[in-house]
Amino acid sequence: FMLPAGERCLVVEDVMTTGGTIREVIACVEALGGTVVGVGSLIDRSAGAAHFSVKRVALATVKATTWKPEDCPLCRAGSQAIKPGSRV
Repeated sequence: FMLPAGERCLVVEDVMTTGGTIREVIACVEALGGTVVGVGSLIDRSAGAAHFSVKRVALATVKATTWKPEDCPLCRAGSQAIKPGSRV
């Protein structure tokens, strides 16, 4: 896509876990000469750990519960783990 130099951009993600995708988008915007003025997400699963050089706002913060495989109730029940999201 094209982005005029100096274009002010707001980067918004649906679900933020580590902030990695947002950092990638920020890098793309800056490489094209744009200026990121803020970061937003619908859901923040980072527990506040994702930091950016601009203001960050989320509509909701969700604490994701994790278990070691030996403590996971779904693992004990024989379920297979499925990796969600777009990252491989």
